[in-house]
Amino acid sequence: MTALAKLLMQRIALAGPMSLAEYMTDCLLHSEHGYYATRDPLGTAGDFTTAPEISQMFGEMLGLCLAQAWLDQGAPARFALAEPGPGRGTLMADIWRATRGVPGFHAAATLHLIEGSPVLRDLQAKTLAGLPVSWCDGFDALPDDRPLFLIANEFFDALPIRQFQRAPHGWREMVVGLKDGALRPGLTEAVPLADLDHRLDDTQDGDVVETSAAAAAAMQPIAERIAAQGGVALVIDYGHWRSRGDTFQALENHAYADPFAHPGLADLTAHVDFEALARAAPQLVHSALTPQGDLLKALGIEARAARLAQSLTGSALDSHLAAYHRLTDATEMGTLFKALAFVAPDTPLPPGFAPWSAPPNEAWNDA
Repeated sequence: MTALAKLLMQRIALAGPMSLAEYMTDCLLHSEHGYYATRDPLGTAGDFTTAPEISQMFGEMLGLCLAQAWLDQGAPARFALAEPGPGRGTLMADIWRATRGVPGFHAAATLHLIEGSPVLRDLQAKTLAGLPVSWCDGFDALPDDRPLFLIANEFFDALPIRQFQRAPHGWREMVVGLKDGALRPGLTEAVPLADLDHRLDDTQDGDVVETSAAAAAAMQPIAERIAAQGGVALVIDYGHWRSRGDTFQALENHAYADPFAHPGLADLTAHVDFEALARAAPQLVHSALTPQGDLLKALGIEARAARLAQSLTGSALDSHLAAYHRLTDATEMGTLFKALAFVAPDTPLPPGFAPWSAPPNEAWNDA
């Protein structure tokens, strides 16, 4: 039993079951025993690997995408280049390297990383040594006096969710309680929920819907800054346009694990509800939801991969081609991961993104 499990069990014994959002928050962010507060979760020695760690091409393509968006918006002389949940800083390092040939881009940029983990902040400082970087704890601390160019890769999937199961007379919430001396999930009694009234037309009894107040709260200050000052937000993550089904999961040592077995020692995530992100930013225009593989190919990753391959042989070439395949193929990350771009009205979408077209029966708010 982990130290955090003991604390959670004591709290539940005193106060009753906790929501899944409360459970995830403690498991990931507890100041002493939380997953992100105590370790570097990435790489072979960690629990998962993100796209920037797979290949430099991911950051290069998205860096040039951001640079072109900056040019398309008139190359503002001062802007914030920001990333929440930046891992080891690899993505930002690749973005910075790829954009060094864009005249004026580096001189105009200030770098802002949203990171709460002291362990990861130390790693980011080493990766980005010598660059104009500052750290902040939340989105409200981002500058509001200049355009915001933000990229969020595998950030929203780690934000706490609540999970609801539809019942004949309302919704039952999944909560975490105690059973046989262990942490176990359970369901509350069904109650009507006004916040889920818009899901009554596309769900039936037994269907599961996940919501994230934390994701909406993160999108709001991003949207406010882009609406007021310009810029763009690129969100890349695994998920779907609209939440349906139980997607809550744990990863430990690169394998799926019981999310209630070792709290604080496993990464907890859920698929992103991209429609909910768009709902949280009504003052912005968003693109079509684009599969990661399609986006990277539209940005030129095929040509970049071929050029890099020219100087490689043997196992290095094999690794390079495997990385390209993993990032773009439909059987790997190519369709599981998706991207959504946000801009202010009357602003060009970034390259690689098509205008929004509502999926059948899924239009909302005249989007």
